[in-house]
Formats: sequence, C-alpha cells, structure tokens
Amino acid sequence: MSAESAESGAGAAQAGADCLFCRIVAGEIPATVVHETPNTVAFRDVDPQAPTHVLIVPRRHVPTVVDLVDASPGELAELVRAVGDVARMEGLDRGYRTVFNTGREAHQSVFHAHVHVLGGRSMTWPPG
Repeated sequence: MSAESAESGAGAAQAGADCLFCRIVAGEIPATVVHETPNTVAFRDVDPQAPTHVLIVPRRHVPTVVDLVDASPGELAELVRAVGDVARMEGLDRGYRTVFNTGREAHQSVFHAHVHVLGGRSMTWPPG
C-alpha cells in the first residue's frame, strides 16, 4: 500500500461521526455557512488566514480532491463552480487564492476534500 493510499484509507475512516467537515455538513457543529449547492457547503474558516477565508467542501465524505475527481468529476466541477460563486459574493473581484492541501506534508489536517478561498488582501509569492 502506498503512502497516498494509506492516507486516503485513514481519511476514509474519519467519515461520519469522526470527521469534522461531515459533522458541519450534517449541522451537528455550527458554522457560518455562506453558500450551499446540492453537493457543496461553503463556510467561514474559524482561524482565517486572510480577511476572507472560506472553506468549500463536498457534502459527501471523500478524503482528498484527487479522490473526489476519481469518484465524481462532476462534483469536483461543482466544487470549483462554488469557488467562483463565493468569490463573487465576497467581492473578491481584484483576485483571490484557492488552495487544495492534499496529504499530511501539505498540512491537510481534515481528510475530507476541501478548497480554501482566500482574499481581501494582496497575496505573497511563493505561498508556502
């Protein structure tokens, strides 16, 4: 089993009661929801790294964005479409950053696919 598969397996075990984002999607943990679609939920990050910091997650548990595209390219497209919707709603017309942290070395701390939308200030480069 590869390191990536082991991480995905560990993430799959987080589904349901153990997964923070699954619990937010289910309404068990409060969050400031800013946008919803049939397959996605967008909410404000509790530890924002920019004036606007929104997380967008698929409603169903999939550990990483790569797992999401393998399972359902249409759901990934809907996730990215939600990025544009959130950016417009948040007035990020001057620019914003999207971040998919994938794997432990990239500091993915919740193994439920998600994208960060960051904006409201100038972003530096390189990012990490």
